Parts: sequence; C-alpha cells; structure tokens
Amino acid sequence: MSMLTTDGLKMLMEKQAEPCISIFMPTHRMGTEAREYKVRLKNLLREVEEKLSTSFYSADARQLLQPAQALLQEDSFWRQLSDGLAIFLSPELFTYYRLPLSVEESVVVGRHFHIRPVLPLFSGDGRFYVLAISQNQVRLLRCSRYSVHEVELKGMPRNLAEAVGREIPENQFHAGTHGRIGKREFVFHGADAYNARDDIVRYLRQIDEGLHKLLHQGRVPLVLAGVGNLFPIYREVNTYPYLMEEGIPGNPEELSAEELRRRAWTIMQPYFQRAQKDAAGRCRQLLVSGQASSDINEVVPAAYHGRVELVFVAIDLQRWGTFDPSADLVHIHQKAAPGDVDLLDFVAVHTILSRGTVYAVNMEEIPGKPPLAAVFRY
Repeated sequence: MSMLTTDGLKMLMEKQAEPCISIFMPTHRMGTEAREYKVRLKNLLREVEEKLSTSFYSADARQLLQPAQALLQEDSFWRQLSDGLAIFLSPELFTYYRLPLSVEESVVVGRHFHIRPVLPLFSGDGRFYVLAISQNQVRLLRCSRYSVHEVELKGMPRNLAEAVGREIPENQFHAGTHGRIGKREFVFHGADAYNARDDIVRYLRQIDEGLHKLLHQGRVPLVLAGVGNLFPIYREVNTYPYLMEEGIPGNPEELSAEELRRRAWTIMQPYFQRAQKDAAGRCRQLLVSGQASSDINEVVPAAYHGRVELVFVAIDLQRWGTFDPSADLVHIHQKAAPGDVDLLDFVAVHTILSRGTVYAVNMEEIPGKPPLAAVFRY
C-alpha cells in the first residue's frame, strides 16, 4: 500500500471507464481497531452496491467490488494502516492508499474518481528538499508535509572519500582546528587541518554542482542537514538560490529519512504559511483587475486549458455539473445527476497537472467569493 503521489493522482484522473468508485474512511496508525474498520468498510461497500443498483451504471456491482471485499479477509492489510484510507475502483482499476491525514467517511460513485479528500496532500506549493551531508554519505530527499522520497544522486559524490579520490580519516566534520573561507570561520578536526579544510571545500563544491543538475528546473526550497560546523562553509560555496537560512544540526547519518522530513517541516511550515498568505493577498488584488476570478463558469475552462496559475478551493464543499471542452461550457446542478463531476475537483486536478498551485482551505479562507478563486497565467 503506497503513498499517493502526483503521478498516482494523474493516473486516477486518466481512468475514464465508468463507474468510478471512491471510498474514504478514517483509520488509526496502530491498527488496534481492525475489527471496527472491517465493519466500517463492509458497510461502505454495501452503500456502494446500493448506489450502483439505483444508478444508470450497468456494471455487475458484486463483481466490481470483489477486490475491495477481499481486503476484509487480509489481516496483514489491517496491520499497515495510517491516519486515513482511500480506495479507488473502476472496471479497469483497483488501488488503495494509506493516507497520512484523517479523512471524513464517504462514498462517491461517478464518471471520475473523487479526489477532494486527498487534496491536502498536494495543497499549496508544499514541496521542499532536504540535503543531508556527512563525511560518509550524501542524501537528497524530496519532501512534502506528509511524504518523503529519496532522490537518486547523479553527478554528485556519494561521500568525502569519493570526492577527493582517497581514503579520509574519520571525524573530519567535527570540532578541532580552525579554518577560514572568505570571511567565514569554521572548525575541523584532525592532525592535518589544512588538508581537511581543502578536502571538504572540494567535496561541498562538487555537491553544489551536482545539485544544480538535479534541481535546475524548480524553485524549490532546500534545507541543509549536517553537523554545525558544516553550515557556514556550505553557505560560502552554495550557489543554489533557494537554500533556507535555518538547517537541521547534527549527524544526519543517525536520522531516518522520515525524521529528517519531520524536522525540516518545522522549518518549512512558517515559510509555506507566509506563501499562502501572500498568494491570498495577490489573488484579492487580481480579482479587481480581472486576472483572477471566483466565477466557476470561467475557472473550469481555464483550468482545463492550463491557464490557472494558482487556485483556492473549498475543501468542504462540492459543486456538481458537467463541462463540455469543445464549447468551453459549464453546466452546474444543485444535486449530482448521472454523468456529473465535482467541478471543484476538476479545477484542482487540472491545476495540479498543469503544475499550478492548489490551496485546499476552509471556505472562510478563500479570497473573494467561495467556493473558489483562481489566478490566471494569461
């Protein structure tokens, strides 16, 4: 059971075989309530079956739901839960994801999968990197508030010895003899402190060069993790413009990827909160000039054509309707009708897929008029 990624989200939205069934339920990381969760899922599957039997979908409900029914018998499945569970079924797809956030219990049957409950996983420009450097290891982690993935290193030394082409005594990154680069002073340990200084400068410059090749297309913040003496020298050689001022001190070899992500998030959270506040202020200004809109009839086609740069969307509302891309026409319905999609989901997903930014927020946090406000690229 893997984490839901942007690629996974894209896959879900590209599966068009009807009916698309989306099931969400809150769970618990410890898995101590397995029996209760089995009962809840069983009831949700019964609800899906009832919806299918009264809809225009002609699929055999029992056959379609069989893969999900089988989960009720898999004890190992219920021992690997997180804070929430999402299950997606269609005639051509069955997949499920453990979610690092709690979700409301719900069932949606329609033409497309319902992704609103998982939008917080992609909400805001919440991506960042952690660069963990020690004498023996370099790790680059791609992170969000809820996930972490290790990036394969290319064009970058894996450790200090590889950078300098010879074996290096241990503890070159710890306190001992003083050295200087430019106006910054730092400390190295060992009998040959001058060589240690030159070796580490060479090591860090190679890391910086390799980092540019890996991150050249993004404007993604970078958090440095390493022993305290590493920070001033790395800042001296660094040329990546989005390096955060604050870092994670200590030997990163002693920290798991998840622990590094957790510590980095305490640094990044205020940064992203400021970014959201700035985005909301910008959106309010542009609503006056016409470069932004709260009109769902205008925003839906813009999102479909990749024109939405950022959008605020209410996480706790739904707007059912249809969109005809050939005429760019939106039809909104008071209640879900056969063939409808959640238009707010539609806007959010197409914004994400076109590399825009989505803020899934409470209704009172939306600039302008709910249920959405979007800034256009052009």
